[in-house]
Amino acid sequence: MKRRKIYISFLLVFLATWMVRADEPVRFTASAPSTVVANKPFQLVYTVNATGKDLRVPDFSNFEVLAGPFESHSSSYQVVNGKATSSVSVGYTYTLQASKTGTFTIASASILVDNKKYTSNGLSIKVLPADATPPPSNGRGNQNGGQGAVNNESLFLRTEVSKTNVYEQEAILVTYKLYSLVDVVQCNPKNAVDFNGFMKQELEQPTNKQLVLENYNGRNYSTFVLYKVLLYPQHSGVITIDKWNFEAVVRVQNRAAVRSIFDDFFDSYTNVSKFITAPAVKITVNALPTANKPASFNGTVGHFSLNSNITASQVKANEAVTLKLNITGSGNMKLIKNPVIKFPDGFELYDPKVTNNFKPSGAGVSGTKSIEYLVIPRHSGKFEIPSTEISYFDTQERTYKTLRTPVYNLEVLKGAGNEAPVVAGNYVEKEDVKQLGKDIRYIQTEKFELTKEENPIFGTGLGWLMFIIPLVLSLALFVFFRKQAKENADSSLVKNKKANKVAQKRLKLAQKLLNEGKKDQFYEEVLKATWTYLSDKLSIPAANLTKERVVEELTTRKLDDTNIQPFIAILNTCEFARYAPNSGQQEMGNLFDDTIKAISDLEDKFRKL
Repeated sequence: MKRRKIYISFLLVFLATWMVRADEPVRFTASAPSTVVANKPFQLVYTVNATGKDLRVPDFSNFEVLAGPFESHSSSYQVVNGKATSSVSVGYTYTLQASKTGTFTIASASILVDNKKYTSNGLSIKVLPADATPPPSNGRGNQNGGQGAVNNESLFLRTEVSKTNVYEQEAILVTYKLYSLVDVVQCNPKNAVDFNGFMKQELEQPTNKQLVLENYNGRNYSTFVLYKVLLYPQHSGVITIDKWNFEAVVRVQNRAAVRSIFDDFFDSYTNVSKFITAPAVKITVNALPTANKPASFNGTVGHFSLNSNITASQVKANEAVTLKLNITGSGNMKLIKNPVIKFPDGFELYDPKVTNNFKPSGAGVSGTKSIEYLVIPRHSGKFEIPSTEISYFDTQERTYKTLRTPVYNLEVLKGAGNEAPVVAGNYVEKEDVKQLGKDIRYIQTEKFELTKEENPIFGTGLGWLMFIIPLVLSLALFVFFRKQAKENADSSLVKNKKANKVAQKRLKLAQKLLNEGKKDQFYEEVLKATWTYLSDKLSIPAANLTKERVVEELTTRKLDDTNIQPFIAILNTCEFARYAPNSGQQEMGNLFDDTIKAISDLEDKFRKL
């Protein structure tokens, strides 16, 4: 009887598993590296979440099949809250090799599952040339465990800019990319960079960043994008994007102390720090031409198109009608202002509804800006909605262009209700009330009393006091404000006095981001608040401020490690959390409290000096 119950239980589990599996759609996919190196093998894997047969692969032209297919199976079963689920995965692996460079495509494959044909996705693979010179052995040839194998050829940074010769307000895409032949554990910035002369827009990076192969100067490097930003130059001339210092941690193999045969199998590693710098770049910014500049131009630069439509050409009085404008293109779209449309008198106009559908791109911000004007005609008649225009500087043709909407004719029929009166100008004409005459006055008929005229106080003691007191106050205020003006003329002194207030203001925003759980923005705001406070307090430009400079300046001012080290710890924590985010809400709260305490302690120390 007991065995029978066990058999029934297994049968029920099998049926439940089969029912859950039957509802899952079949997925058949192909995967391979997007970039490979010529004459080096790589794997192409076809995966299906079911048991299939009759796998048909395309002709691997431009690739040599070294091995395969190797078939692998995996399955899993789990019960969550009484619900059983199962999954099956079957993989078919091919080992391929390319003999020539270029970008090649691999067509879709097909497989039969339950006598139904399924097709995989196609692939595009870029083949890079082989290394012109033999690369180092992945940073493992360093016999001393030191930094000898990690040199400027095996690990460096590049500052890639989309353009070096642009016009004012023309977007520049700047990419900071790490090139490596060694095993990099992490790479963090050592200082903050101010893009002076530019308006910047940071670009979000994918959460799961992947290493990408790239051939540079005859070698194939593993590359990693550290930071991307769009820059909009604000004035003409040669503007320099400053260099940026980073600290990379590299894992190298240490074979200096091999004591037995087992040490050859179980390698030991050492983390080594390497300071690298992204080079500075000079950008030539051309001034926008003054000739033929339209009157409606307001600084918009890029390439755009304009179209418009109206919801109806015939409506009744007191019925709404909408005029919609769509501006599409790429450039500094955030500077596009809403065109002004002069609607006929007697039209009631509401605030326009603006919808921005933007996304960053190499040419700036691209997308569509939609503007909807809702108006209500209050009386009948035939009306004309005049054309409106926007102007911009076309960076492709290097000339000004003006886009216009057509003139719309609108017929307004009599409505069911009362119409508003037709007026000229604004909706209601107003005329000031005028007093026409003052020649007739009423005669006073009530009782009145005569009073003796008092002697003036001029020349008396009270009169002199009323004259001297304002004079003394004026002199005191003059001395006070002159002192204030003299102090305000010293910008370093002003920044030093206001450093704490500026930091507290930034920390309030950081607290808001902390409560909202916006981790990246929180760490960035705390980092900015700390650097700005130290820059203002020490009267050192932010571009010249480093951790070493902070320690040196505070030590010179006779401050000990109890006041210095908290700031260094805060800067390190923010930098590490931004590029290796694994912290939680509790750690963020502790960092916020530590920052407030560090600034408060330093303020108290400066007051006592």
